Amino acid sequence: MKSISFAICIATAMYTNQVFGSEKGMPQLNPEFWIAQIFWLFIIFSTLYLVISKIFLPKITHTIENRKSRVVNNLEEAQKLKENAEKKLNEYNEIIQKTKKEAKKIIEDSKKKLDRDIEGKKQKFNDEIEKELKIAETEIKNLKKSSISNINNIAAEISAEVIKQIISTEVNKSNVSAIINDITKKEMEKHT
Repeated sequence: MKSISFAICIATAMYTNQVFGSEKGMPQLNPEFWIAQIFWLFIIFSTLYLVISKIFLPKITHTIENRKSRVVNNLEEAQKLKENAEKKLNEYNEIIQKTKKEAKKIIEDSKKKLDRDIEGKKQKFNDEIEKELKIAETEIKNLKKSSISNINNIAAEISAEVIKQIISTEVNKSNVSAIINDITKKEMEKHT
């Protein structure tokens, strides 16, 4: 591969006139056509320059400026929206904090009211129980008194009957009742 490249370079160097083709019909390389080529090159590139600078470049510049101004406006609007969003977020957080405080206060007030209601109902219940206990104690005392007197009467009758059967004589029931009442009073005093 190197030898082929080397051979081509040597052949090119030896036949430079033939390589440029100026003798054989390539007018671009013939020096007598160069002035015409430079003239048309100048005309074409000047026209191309004028078309680009007067038609395409203003449109491109206008488009770039529009895009730049749109981007700047969008950034300004985004900044305003961000500030509004932050403001709304702060307002929202303040509302949440205020609502939490109000809810906490309502809960505390409700708890205090509930505690007062419970305490009132508890006191009312205790009063009713105390009242019922007093009534029950009164009934028990009355029942105890009546029971004791009934027991005394029954004991007096039984005692009189037993004495009658033992001695075979009639005993005065009032004397037996008095003895039983004295014994009962002594026994009651021991237990109270």
